[in-house]
Amino acid sequence: MSVTVYRKAHFNAAHRLFRSEWSDEKNLEIFGKCSNPHYHGHNYELEVGICGDIDPETGFVVDLGWLKRVIKSDVEDRFDHKNLNIEVVEFKSLIPTVENIAKVIWHILRDKLPSRYTIEVKLYETPRNFVVYTG
Repeated sequence: MSVTVYRKAHFNAAHRLFRSEWSDEKNLEIFGKCSNPHYHGHNYELEVGICGDIDPETGFVVDLGWLKRVIKSDVEDRFDHKNLNIEVVEFKSLIPTVENIAKVIWHILRDKLPSRYTIEVKLYETPRNFVVYTG
């Protein structure tokens, strides 16, 4: 029987949605105010779901203390209070949309977990705008 356990986290980050090969006018047309050349920020809310079988010895799907530490060190510390376009290597060549941020987080966590687990990353950019990425 599979069970999904969740851990919530939070980080604040700035970004700009734009393509360098486009004019400011085209970026504004496509990305709106999110293409502001001076960037803008969000208070991101993250929910990570890990799905797997309950270990009969521990009663855990995954140790939530371990998951808390991984999310803190590999996601929060890496993204919190950063300009994603400038300070996070993945976004040097990838537009830091909420979709792409969720995908990057999923890959970071996927590399940390055995393949027997499935992962769901739910990332809120605003209270009303969020994505779910499951690989």
